[in-house]
Amino acid sequence: MAVDSSTIEAFRRNLIETGKKELESRLRTDEIMKPHTSFRVGGPAQIYVEPESGEEICDLICAAKAAGLPFFLMGNGSNLVISDEGIDGLVIRLGESFSEIRSEEDPSDPECVRITATAGTLLIRLSSFAAKAGLTGLEFASGIPGSLGGAVFMNAGAYGHDMSEVVDKVISISPSGERKTWKREELQFGYRKSRFMKEGGIVTEVELLLRKGDPEAIASSIREYTEKRTKSQPLQFPSAGSMFKRPEGHYTGALIEQAGLKGFSIGGAQVSEKHAGFVINKGEATASDIDALVKHIQKTIQDQFGVSLEREVRFIGRGFESETK
Repeated sequence: MAVDSSTIEAFRRNLIETGKKELESRLRTDEIMKPHTSFRVGGPAQIYVEPESGEEICDLICAAKAAGLPFFLMGNGSNLVISDEGIDGLVIRLGESFSEIRSEEDPSDPECVRITATAGTLLIRLSSFAAKAGLTGLEFASGIPGSLGGAVFMNAGAYGHDMSEVVDKVISISPSGERKTWKREELQFGYRKSRFMKEGGIVTEVELLLRKGDPEAIASSIREYTEKRTKSQPLQFPSAGSMFKRPEGHYTGALIEQAGLKGFSIGGAQVSEKHAGFVINKGEATASDIDALVKHIQKTIQDQFGVSLEREVRFIGRGFESETK
């Protein structure tokens, strides 16, 4: 059920009364989420905004909390399926207006450079920045379409590497609106997880520690990863990358292919014929098509092999399990 209009009005009033009228003026109503996700599905967000600073994120959370308005934070939308019916409450999207990169030499190690970037920065852009500066460690991220904040949230990775190898410090905002700085050892990184997935919180800024390397070797690695992705992944279709986490002792794509599901479709959603670990939007897929197909895959693999497939992609909005706070 949609949030009632009085709650939304109270949220707007809270922003105005705390001197945030300009921020309140940037709020959008009934924003269709389809263009904001890599899967190209999703209905309307009741209220939508793209903040430009960590301070604005705090202002939004505090105003929402005071009004009792649920909120959901997203980045580039590359790891989401948003319900056809949309999202209740406030959607805070960290986009290009929250994308800044700066670097400085590490005073404790002349062979290292610290890169600080805000959470809306695309991983592809960040990897390119590092490569041009002759810094090694982010080559694996050169083809990951997500934003930095989302990548830290889920400890994104590829080709045997992940964000835990390069992240040194994170600034976040708690669900209550409190700013906190975390050191690497406090982040509880694991396979496709971090402490933020368990405890909540919004990643706003990340400090990465990269080593100086050979620019030609870095460029060569990026070309190699790009070639592998092009050959093995259905990049020409909307998707959210790998749909499932890798179950211990198995390869997800191989299991799905062995089950005879490669190319299987429900509505406009299809198991990729190029890589069975990917679910793609073949045309006019709906979020319901994708959800139904994923459930069918999970049941088939469980029935045939006794293996439980856990979703790596998050399903958000009405009709799905809510992640709004």
